Parts: sequence; C-alpha cells; structure tokens
Amino acid sequence: MTASLVSGATNFRDVGGLPAGEGRTRPGVLFRSGNLVRVDDAGIEDLRALGIRRVIDLRDEAELAHAPSRFDDLPVEVQHEPLFLGSVASFFERDVSLDELYAAIVDDSADRVVSVVRGILRAQPVLVHCTVGKDRTGVTVAIALAAAGVDREAVVADYARTEEMLPAERNAAVLAAIRALHPENVHAEDLATRSPARVMRALLARLDREFGSPAGYLRAHGMTDAELDRLGTVLVG
Repeated sequence: MTASLVSGATNFRDVGGLPAGEGRTRPGVLFRSGNLVRVDDAGIEDLRALGIRRVIDLRDEAELAHAPSRFDDLPVEVQHEPLFLGSVASFFERDVSLDELYAAIVDDSADRVVSVVRGILRAQPVLVHCTVGKDRTGVTVAIALAAAGVDREAVVADYARTEEMLPAERNAAVLAAIRALHPENVHAEDLATRSPARVMRALLARLDREFGSPAGYLRAHGMTDAELDRLGTVLVG
C-alpha cells in the first residue's frame, strides 16, 4: 500500500506530474482523497504545509454528519457538492455495478460535476474528496484532468491507483459489513474496494462518443471555452 500524503487521511495524493502532451500536470495544485475525519495533529500540519485553500467535498449531508472533516484553524474554504442522488447505502441495496454508478454520476449530476471543475478553477491548491476518494472523486478528477489535456492512459492510471492506496484492513472490515447486510450482493467488492482501469477507460470513451470528449461533456453542461482553456493553464505546465 502506498502511504497517504496527509497523516490520518485515506487515499490522499497529489495529481501533479502526469503527462499532458508536451507538458505535465503541475504539482501542488490539485489533490484528491477520501474523508478527513481521522486526520491527526500531524495531518493538520501536513495540510498546512500543502497550503490547501479550497476543499470540494462531494459527500451528502448524512455522510458529513457521520464523518465531519477536521480542519482546526486551517484557512480553507469548503464547497459542498454532493454528487449522489440517493444514499450511498442505496447503491449497495440495488447492487449496481461501477459502470452503472459512474453513468449515474455523469448523467444525473452533470451540473454538479461542472460546479466541481469550476471550484478547481476558483482557488488553488485545491482538494477534491468524498468518503473513500474512489468513485465520486475518481470520476470528477478524471473528467477535469482529461478536459485539461492530460494523456488518457495517465488519467486512467491515476484513477486505478486508488486500489493500492486503500488499507487492506479497511477493505476487509467494510466488505464484511456490506456482506452482513447484503450477502447475495454481486458488486459489493467492486463498489467498496476496487478501481479497475477498464471502468474509467469505458466511461471516458462514452464521453468521447456522446460529447466528442470529456471537455465536450463539460461544455455541453455549461462550461465555456474560456473556462476550459483556463483549466488547462491551471493544471498543466
């Protein structure tokens, strides 16, 4: 397992250094993670050192109440942008696949995906996170990176990297709890622990087919060419 960049946080990492044509994504600009409820004192100092100015939290109200973020006195502006229509539990109850889940995000929450990308433009360094940093964060960060001109396979690899970031003991505990409630669930392990490259590759290919590109998807849902140009300037150097 790869160590988290912030002590006490799960799956916290910088997306800097990814190839984007002749450039690379800028380090220290866009970060992604799971929730921040277990950030310890050392983690607060890690966040302070990173200079995070804006946090975009993709969780719903129930998740916020159950696992509030710890920021202490850090001067961060928090943007709440819940992406799921329906509770997290409902996806396990309905036994949806990752493909179905990601389709629901891009189809049903397109305006909020655009708001997340605009939030990235508003202030940096910026952190995008949800509960695990895998699905909602994975989809929105992948779309932002792809729209900024990051090489497609690098976008897919960044998404897939989450699997190596999740602690085995966490995965076992979460999966056991889901199995206790839904013993016949087919997609539980994928939903709880996996980030297969093929799923993100398929999602981005779908955006290519339907909108011309991930940038075209954002444009179709309200982003301007000027905003998309700025996204490339902000994220890629």
